[in-house]
Amino acid sequence: MSKTREQKLFSAAVLKTSFLLREALDSPAFKLVYPGVLRDLDLQDAEVDAFITANREAVEKAARGQPG
Repeated sequence: MSKTREQKLFSAAVLKTSFLLREALDSPAFKLVYPGVLRDLDLQDAEVDAFITANREAVEKAARGQPG
């Protein structure tokens, strides 16, 4: 079963936020993984940023590994 667009955005947002919370957006790991995730999920970084802004609390909880 394929993911909805919102599920894809949530996944990418959690990934980006997990690196953001560790202040690691400049890390080689993020720079290697994140562009591939965007490509595979057919998303743009600006869309992910907007999703994070609109859903910050849920995204940050998931990025910290806390139950939703």
